Amino acid sequence: MGDQGDNYYMMNEYGLCPSWALSLGYMGVAAGAVLSNWGSAWGTWKAGVSLLNTGIRHPGSVMKNVIPIVMAGVIGIYGLIIAVILAGNIPTPANTRENVYSIYTGMAHLCAGLCCGLSGLAAGGCIGIIGDYGVRSVGYRSSNINVVFVGGDGSKIGGGGFEEGEEGGNGDENKLFVGMLIMLIFSEALALYGLIVALIVSQHSYPCGDHADFFGGVGSLVSGVDW
Repeated sequence: MGDQGDNYYMMNEYGLCPSWALSLGYMGVAAGAVLSNWGSAWGTWKAGVSLLNTGIRHPGSVMKNVIPIVMAGVIGIYGLIIAVILAGNIPTPANTRENVYSIYTGMAHLCAGLCCGLSGLAAGGCIGIIGDYGVRSVGYRSSNINVVFVGGDGSKIGGGGFEEGEEGGNGDENKLFVGMLIMLIFSEALALYGLIVALIVSQHSYPCGDHADFFGGVGSLVSGVDW
């Protein structure tokens, strides 16, 4: 078979470059893209429905409250970035049908895809839920809708159902919007943390060809033993 074939055989024998290692890398690509887009769609759906519902009563607040949808859409870009990087780092097998992609590199790429994808999924859900309730709250205050309880005798107790027509302060609306914006920023940071870790882990690699001499020596040692 020759020295090159013997070295390749020893690498596969010791589990460094199995033929299925490529599947780990492509699973990382898929996980990074699909899970991040899932989180982005989740956040856009939750916040978008509330935005349209609130825009019926208070159209002037639509452009200001579109921030949750924009932040949810950015999460999908994170997944696209890491998927493109991982796909570019997966080499094509050589013409001799020898796999040069090690299982170590495959696990690193799978870890990178899961870090970015799962972080984006969690961040997207968080942004969607915060945007859902936040947009509704800001819209209610903009429409001068106050929340009250109504007792059994018809008296207003305060804090509960909705009473329309009473005066709502613009300062309360701004406070609600600032609070929602802060929560959205920290929710978006979760996806950014996953992207940073994924970029670092994606640089870890173990090329099989760089260690052929070592395994060639191991093969010679094993073949020289009188079994």
